[in-house]
Amino acid sequence: MGGPYVIGVDGGTESLRAGVFDLSGRPVAVASSAYATHFPRPGWAEQDPEDWWRALGVAVRDAVTRSGVPAGAFAAIAVDTTCCSVVALDAGGRPLRPALIWMDVRAGEEAAAVLATGDPALILNSGARGPVSAEWMIPKALWLARHEPEVFAAAATICEYQDFLNLRLTGRRVASLGNVAPRWHYRARAGGWPRSLLASLDLDALAAKWPQAVLPMGAAIGGLTNDAAAHLGLPPGLPVAQGGADAFVAMIGLGVVEAGRMAFITGSSHLHLGLSATTIHGPGVWGGYDDAVVPGLAMVEGGQTSTGSVVAWLRRLFGEGVDYRTLDREAAEVPIGSDGLVVQDHFQGNRTPHTDPLSRGAVMGLSLRHGRGHVFRAALEGIAFGTRLILETMADAGFRAEEMVIAGGATRSELWMRIHSDVAGVPLVLTRVADAPTLGSAMLAAVAAGCFPDIAAAARTMVAVERRIEPDPAAHDAYAASYAAYRRAYPALNAVIGPLAAARS
Repeated sequence: MGGPYVIGVDGGTESLRAGVFDLSGRPVAVASSAYATHFPRPGWAEQDPEDWWRALGVAVRDAVTRSGVPAGAFAAIAVDTTCCSVVALDAGGRPLRPALIWMDVRAGEEAAAVLATGDPALILNSGARGPVSAEWMIPKALWLARHEPEVFAAAATICEYQDFLNLRLTGRRVASLGNVAPRWHYRARAGGWPRSLLASLDLDALAAKWPQAVLPMGAAIGGLTNDAAAHLGLPPGLPVAQGGADAFVAMIGLGVVEAGRMAFITGSSHLHLGLSATTIHGPGVWGGYDDAVVPGLAMVEGGQTSTGSVVAWLRRLFGEGVDYRTLDREAAEVPIGSDGLVVQDHFQGNRTPHTDPLSRGAVMGLSLRHGRGHVFRAALEGIAFGTRLILETMADAGFRAEEMVIAGGATRSELWMRIHSDVAGVPLVLTRVADAPTLGSAMLAAVAAGCFPDIAAAARTMVAVERRIEPDPAAHDAYAASYAAYRRAYPALNAVIGPLAAARS
């Protein structure tokens, strides 16, 4: 076989996935290995970091074997992982306790304490209006300091899943700019570590426990140690590239590496990740995170909490034997605007731009003439309205998406993609490789190995566009009345439902 080849690894919530790619971006072989999550209390979610390491060895060895590529033909390897999965390590790099993974929200009181400091670093959180998530690094570290002080004191290193694997691979204690800028309140162009924020929380000791070296994504960390090479079945010294948070590495795998472009990652929730030539802060917008993905560009972030989860809920509600294809067909027969039905998509609260965990979903305008197709289409439209509102909020702050490169569950519905494009008035772009995080990691490996001069060059070669969905201007205009009703619904419903939701929280 020719070469060289690169290995991309995606450490997810339920399993770790490794892929072998050629330098055109085509997958040669992929393998995965699962691990367990433990839920010792409501709101807690933990994993054993040693399970991550075991899974890495299994998946990489399996992918390499399936590929048939000789070990000497690989140029580099890179890993992305879930973000905010926090690990406490002793001086030998061994875990002192299970990791608090990203979905662990035990640090709610600590997150409120972080926001209450009013520190300038909080400008990254919707222009300092918050919230600060209990998922993030500083609240979790503060929880450890308050509730497990013996663990906090014994920890030589407090870092993330990403940093733990890179430490095991190379022996170097390094952090990824793709994690610390969005989730540790690190500001690459404004003083670095948030030391005044830590001081306000009596958490000064944390700064010394963090990895002191911060590398951008795609930088070379070092070579595989002998032990790591034996574990993976790869040559000692093979270059290891810096990765980052899975969603942000997915931006690279989707080719979103230039200003004005946005990654639109769909699933149970929606994530909107754009790149801007200028640093943007503002209400309803998370970021901008300077240099987090591509040097010289700032990342802006928005998100919808319940999207695909609402669609799945409706399918279950409609009864056994009802599939998405049937629902899509029925919804396609309903005119734009769903004959007056409007759905507010806040079934699990609103992430952006309102950032209101107590907001709730609603189906408005029901009459006895409405059927299943009306309700289903109105849900698809309501979620698309939520996306449009996020894009408009970003535009008000100074970032305008020229197109959205879409990945995830929504791509399985031609109707829903069409609705999204028409409602937002923005083209959707679909790429060849659906597994964007694993491809993105492989691209970072290729950059670190010198196969490409930078991330943008890697994207031009390794990411292929399959097709575009252009918005229909007439359809966009036809959604105007329903979208206006959607925008008016939040304050009206909040006045009615908000007190009930607060009483039950």
